Amino acid sequence: MEMMKRVSHRQASQLLHNKFVLVLGDSIQRAVYKDLVLLLQKEKFLSNKQLRTKGEMCFEQDCLVEGGSLTLMHNGTGYKEVRQFQSAHHLVRFYFVTRVYSPYMQSIFDDLRNGLKPDVIIFNSCVWDISRYNSSWLDNYKENLHMFFAELKGIVPQETLVIWNLTMPLGKTIKGGFLVPEVEHKASQLRYDVIEANFYSGTLADAYGMDVLDLHFQFRLSLQHRIVDGVHWNALAHRKMTSLLLAHSAQAWGVIMPLAVVEHAEVAAQLPASGNSKPAKRHASRRRNDGCREEFSRDSWSFGSLNDPPPPAHYLPPHLKHGFDYRPPNHHHQQNVLRSRQARRHYAPYTQPRRRRYNHHGHYY
Repeated sequence: MEMMKRVSHRQASQLLHNKFVLVLGDSIQRAVYKDLVLLLQKEKFLSNKQLRTKGEMCFEQDCLVEGGSLTLMHNGTGYKEVRQFQSAHHLVRFYFVTRVYSPYMQSIFDDLRNGLKPDVIIFNSCVWDISRYNSSWLDNYKENLHMFFAELKGIVPQETLVIWNLTMPLGKTIKGGFLVPEVEHKASQLRYDVIEANFYSGTLADAYGMDVLDLHFQFRLSLQHRIVDGVHWNALAHRKMTSLLLAHSAQAWGVIMPLAVVEHAEVAAQLPASGNSKPAKRHASRRRNDGCREEFSRDSWSFGSLNDPPPPAHYLPPHLKHGFDYRPPNHHHQQNVLRSRQARRHYAPYTQPRRRRYNHHGHYY
């Protein structure tokens, strides 16, 4: 029986207590933002409608700050959507981006220079970069990655946890908002281009001291949770992504956060009825990964994990723990994840509340 490790609403809420989380990227990253916003409020999964909808004025108590349905909705490279969720102890913001470095990205950097600094940045930009701008995408993409990582490193404090997500596996047949008729001829090759782009982006992110979460590796055998467009994923997959991201954040901060292990069937029973998910065919051959060749189904370039014993836990009052133990940040590599070599100073989120420095509706800085 297929099993899944899942983070709970209470764990997510406590781990991100008094934290500012910034999510940057395309429609996959928008769903990452949505699942996190939902989990911070309740123990529920995203509905199919919530996964498909973009640019709405409000999603689960968040607000649309810029773009989306406030302007003309389209599938062009200039589409903008800025969303923000704020509660008494959480701030989560999302920027839709179609290119890793651009004049629009420079305007986002201006927001970061002049405003509140994020505690966590979750980012990916790949599929639009390698399909919509230049047929010879590699050199341009690598140059933009260099400029993005270099500028970001000079803006955010050293304590900010920056997680670069590698792009998830694409299907053999794909369709989506980014795939306009002018670039449809690239569809059959795009899943291989993503693997090459992942190699360069992950290597560069690690070289710049960012953390790298290899979602391509993590989901290479979970293709049954990818929906029929060959690009997007269902609510179960997005909850797994959220759990991976929060588990990685907990480890980087020296927090022991045990995840609940549940059967996929048990979790699927809680999901809304779905007609848009198509199980992947299973074959005995290693070629079962939806056309990916065998050499592409391994995480051949990720670093291994170290097995040193963990340091002793810091003291935290029992009534504040709720399943957490605080430990000094360590330098261990999580399995299948490239990790930064720098330890991060981390404040205890239950004992050092932050002043409110942002408005609740429609404004950010």
